[in-house]
Order: sequence, then C-alpha cells, then structure tokens
Amino acid sequence: MTRLSVSPRNLLKGLLGTAPLLLLGIGPLAGQETARGGDGATPSLGERLPVREITLGNGMRVLLLRREGAPTVSFVMRVGVGGVHEHLGTTGVAHLLEHLLFKGTESIGTTDVGAERRLFARADSVHERLLEVRAREATHPDVIAGDSLARAEIEAGRLALQAELDAIEDSARTYVESNAFDRVLSRAGARGLNATTTSEATSYFVELPANRAELFFALEADRMANPVFREFYTERDVVQEERRMRVETNPGGALYEAHMDAAYSVHPYGQPVVGYRSDLETLRRSEVAAYYRDYYGPNNAVLAVVGDIDPDEVEGWVRKYLEPIPAGREPPVVYAREPSQRGERRVEIHWDAEPALRIGWHVPAVSHPDAAALAVFSTLLTGGRTARLHRRLVTDERLASAVYSSMGPGDRYPRLFQIDATPLHPASTVDLESVIYEEVARLAAEGPAADEVERVRNQIEAAAVRRLQSNFGLALQLADSESLFGDWRATFRSTRRLRSVTAEDVQRVAGLYFDEANRTVATLVTTRGDGS
Repeated sequence: MTRLSVSPRNLLKGLLGTAPLLLLGIGPLAGQETARGGDGATPSLGERLPVREITLGNGMRVLLLRREGAPTVSFVMRVGVGGVHEHLGTTGVAHLLEHLLFKGTESIGTTDVGAERRLFARADSVHERLLEVRAREATHPDVIAGDSLARAEIEAGRLALQAELDAIEDSARTYVESNAFDRVLSRAGARGLNATTTSEATSYFVELPANRAELFFALEADRMANPVFREFYTERDVVQEERRMRVETNPGGALYEAHMDAAYSVHPYGQPVVGYRSDLETLRRSEVAAYYRDYYGPNNAVLAVVGDIDPDEVEGWVRKYLEPIPAGREPPVVYAREPSQRGERRVEIHWDAEPALRIGWHVPAVSHPDAAALAVFSTLLTGGRTARLHRRLVTDERLASAVYSSMGPGDRYPRLFQIDATPLHPASTVDLESVIYEEVARLAAEGPAADEVERVRNQIEAAAVRRLQSNFGLALQLADSESLFGDWRATFRSTRRLRSVTAEDVQRVAGLYFDEANRTVATLVTTRGDGS
C-alpha cells in the first residue's frame, strides 16, 4: 500500500461533499454554550446522533457511533499538535512525525530492534559531527569572506561524513521489514490508510472490515506507546524532497508560501507545515523523539469510530489497549497574536509559469460570531458556477480560467480569507484584481440578493445530508469538532447558525474586513526561460 500525505483541499475533494463544516470556515460562537446540554435551540438531526462519549483515565476522548449498513468501520485518530505549535528551528516536526509513525514499532517492521538501535546511535553520532561542520561553514570568517578554497575544504569534510551516515543507514535497513505496518492492515482488508498534517493537528485514518476492528486498537496502541523512528535520515530526506516538489519547484506552492509569509508577520500560521529546508536539514532524531514523547500522548488525542460496531465491545477494546498508555504534556501554548495590519502588503515571485494571483484579508477565528457570515460571503463569491466571481471572471468576461476562495490555514486562531485566481490569456492579474475588488465592494455597498442567500442555504443543507451518509466523513467531523471545540455537536450546531445568516450580515462583514489596508496580495509574474 502506498501512503501519501494529503492536503486539506485534496481531502475535501476525496470526500465528495462529506467534509465537515469546519472546512467551510465556521464553528461555534466564542462564548457559546458547547457543553453537552447544547445552546437551548431544538437539536438538529446530527446533534441527536447516538454517539457514545468516553474519556479514558489518561485523557483520551473516544467517540463511538454504530451505523447499520456495510460491514465496515471508519477510524479517525486526531492528535491536536500541528505546524502552529512549532518554532523556527524545528518547523516541519509534526509533518515528519506523520511519516515516521508509519515506520513501525519495536515489534513491527524489524527483525532485530536491538541491532537497529545500536546503528541508530552510530548514525546520530555522525549526524552531530555533520552539524558541527555546518556550524563551521556558517561562521568561518574565510567562508563568509568568499574564500572558495576554505569552502571546498569544509564541503569535502561534509561529503565524507554524509557518505558515512548513508552507509550506516544502509546497514540499519538490512533489519527493516519495509511497509510492515501497512501490510498488516492490508492483509486484514484495510482501505484508505492515510494521514494528514495541518497547522493545528495530525490525523490518521483507515477503514477496516467490522470483523477485524479489534486489530486497529492493538496496532494503534503499539504505535502510540512503542514507535521506532527507523530510517530517520532517509525519511527526513523524503520530506525535503516533498518540500522541493510542493514548494521549491512548484509555482503554486511557492506563491502560497510567499503569500502566507507576507500576511503573517508574527503568528506561526505564516510558517509552512512541511517546514523550512534549513530546519529539516538539521533536525535530530532525539529532538523529534522528545517532541513525540511530550506532545503526542493520549491526552491530546481524539478517536472517532463510526460504522458497524457493537459499542460495548469496542469500549472494551478501547480500555484494554489504549487506556494503559500514559498521558503526555499539553501542546505548546501559542501566545503570538498577529497585530492589526495597517496597510496593503504586496509580494511578487518570478517564475517561468503562467501568472497567478492570491489575495488575502485577515478575518477572525472560526469561533467568532462573524464566521458564519464570512462562510456565506465566500460561497456567494466562488461557490459554484452561479457564484458572483465565477460567473463574471470565468463565464461572462472570460478573464480567468479558475477562481476559488477559502479561509485558513487553520481554525483556532484568526485566519486569512483567501481568493485564488488564474488569468486567462490575454487577461492579466491586474484585470482580475480590479474585478475582485469591484465585486467585494458591491457586496459591501448593496448586500446580496435574497435568492443568492437562499442558494447558499440550499448548498449547506445538501452538504449536511451528504456528510451524514459517509462513515468516514462523519468520523472526521466528530473528531475535528471534539478536538477543536471540546464537543462533537458543535459543528452541527453551526449549521443552524449559518442557515440564519441574513443578507445584512453578509453586507456588514464585507464592509468590515475587506478593505485595502487589511489585505495582502501575492502575484506570480511570468519570467520566460530567455529572461523576458
């Protein structure tokens, strides 16, 4: 089985409409009652789901929902640690751990874990010497002055150490049973084994036949308690290559990273989840292992299990396998608060690629009272062929090949409302900007029509129905909502709040947040290979 790291956008497409309302950018109001009693309104169908809620002695929260139908079970384990919890120097740790946790345990994926650990110690020692060489290169006065001979001498030493490290990794690999974790699950009939890391969490998910459900708990307990970060330096190189493909040689990825970096001057939302290359190159196995021990404990995890289950039987497995795992520390507190932006920011990247445009405005977190109106505003602009920007830019005036809007990169903290558009030759990004600002200003001045708001409500209703039809989509929503808001019902309650958004609400947020001083614009400027 090939495991791929998926982005939230690809995950959304894969769910075919079953994604949580969190991905639309709404959550419970700040200060809204999110305890088990609800907010006083008549509970929706989703809120009345017979979810069994379990809190283990180690702090893990488990949600069980029996659903008749296909004899399968969907599992989503959400650990509330992501890119936002990292600091400069260790960016990319959560994403690297996503990869490493598929490398097996002390009993899975190895023929001799003791021999492996001895080789790990040797490899880590060589890596420390490599870091010393890097430090010498960064501080050597002759290298700083541009002395090519001094640089060449240091580089020769670095290459020799790298070859030694590679040889030790090759020796350790002789004890590795590749993809053992995946194979165990595949033989049991697993489907959809995967994981994704975001700014605020890392989620692992899989579907199993109902008669093999106990296997998940045994494997997950072993992985949580006894992971072995084998092939560490090789996998670190894989992540660096992933960064190269996603960002460094990908114009869309490079534009996104430049845009977020410009928009966030303080808050770690501006950091890439995949990490900076200079950080990835220097990460130690011991640092990553310590980060895992500290923050990936069961007290930071939510497990949602949805499908053809006997809740009593599954609760027994939960307590047998997962409750003995000791709790860890709480995730690092994110103290940073992005200051108010006091003027438009603009950034360009130059690339031998088609031009592209990204515009972002700072908007509140998903728990803010305006989040629902902002979600409606987003859908009015780009939510389908009849949406304002799609109709004008793509259909009527044929200025763009595509236009999208979203809010992110996370949900817990103030976000960026983003519009992405790709010009259709001979139109330019300047043309697109002009139309986008006109349509935003029109909504601020006139508000939307009643039939437009009704169309958005219908879209939300349809998405809610689809969400309830999918075990995986429902498990994903339960885990996300419980992890972010402390209540799996919170996102269902948000559906009611979004349905009640008025045209006046949309008009108000359009005027409140979408001004020139609050926006950051990123443009890809085409530079052909001949320099033109």
